[in-house]
Amino acid sequence: MSHHLVAVKDLYYAYPDGTEALHDVSFRIEHGEAVALVGANGAGKSTLLLHLNGTLPTMRGEVVVGDTVVTRETAVLARRAIGMVFQDPDDQLFMPTVAEDVAFGPLNAGLPPDQVERRVATALDRVGMAHLQGRPPYRLSAGEKRAVAIATVLAMAPDILVMDEPSANLDPRARRRLIELLRSFGHTRVIATHDLELVVAVCSRVIVLDGGRVVADGPARTILDDEDLMLAHGLERPHSLRHLHPH
Repeated sequence: MSHHLVAVKDLYYAYPDGTEALHDVSFRIEHGEAVALVGANGAGKSTLLLHLNGTLPTMRGEVVVGDTVVTRETAVLARRAIGMVFQDPDDQLFMPTVAEDVAFGPLNAGLPPDQVERRVATALDRVGMAHLQGRPPYRLSAGEKRAVAIATVLAMAPDILVMDEPSANLDPRARRRLIELLRSFGHTRVIATHDLELVVAVCSRVIVLDGGRVVADGPARTILDDEDLMLAHGLERPHSLRHLHPH
């Protein structure tokens, strides 16, 4: 895939019990953008993320990653382009050691051992966790687990990073390190989060979801500084913006 874009057009999804999770969701994310998906619980953020790599099938509408329409048949191509970091790192870390976890994806992709070794070293160094490569994942702190989970994705050399609540359960120091890491990436980044201060620090654009619909899409600081908009959709203006622009 030569283009690192994500395009969603008129996407609709309902769960088997009839609950409508997404309704006519449309947006386009260009190469290198850092875009936050925000909204109250149940707004549709996680459901939307699962459509980007084909984990959930498209009922109606279209998802395009790179130059490929995501379907059941092409989902494998989308997953090569998109690196998905789940909310709970334990869902991604299951091997005896950190290095084996990071190597798992490249090995299963059929890469030769020397290339896998290089990818593991590069990915762990990129997230500052090279010194933990021999440690069992269960002995890592929450922040270390998050960083290693990101390394497992980087080892697959994706064009696009998709993250679900990346700062969840992190202490302040680990959260600061995560923000610095996310800001340093040149990847296209799509981040679903309740952490609006992280959004201010990392993302240039915000898409607000409510009831499975896009209710706002625009520059991060402009959207997040609109207190009436935030309150209307179960959110609050970040404290950092309150300090800069008190009303």
